[in-house]
Amino acid sequence: MKNFWIFVAISGALAVIMGAMSAHALKDSLSIEDIARIQTAATYQMYHTLIIAVLTVYYQYKPIQPIKQSSWIFAMGIVMFSGSLYAYTFSKIHAMVFITPIGGMLFILGWLSLIRLTVNTDKSE
Repeated sequence: MKNFWIFVAISGALAVIMGAMSAHALKDSLSIEDIARIQTAATYQMYHTLIIAVLTVYYQYKPIQPIKQSSWIFAMGIVMFSGSLYAYTFSKIHAMVFITPIGGMLFILGWLSLIRLTVNTDKSE
């Protein structure tokens, strides 16, 4: 789970950087739509970075496979959702817009995968 802490640190820092850049450094050079896109990406990135941090702590107390799997699903969602929004904003490569919904679906699957934690926990009690 050490790799997840590295991911959490980098992802959290990047979310703050992108949010700050969209509010300050880039506000005069990007359109309102581009700024909103970056802020959406940064917000979703931060929320899901925090859940990975929570799951990583939880794994230290209850090292079960569903925690790792949920963490990976959230991490891939961050890369695909937020990453594609950042990439599209700065490159305008239209194909990026097709990756974003896949990342969004991974976020949804990540949250739903947490149900397995309650099922797994109930079996061990």
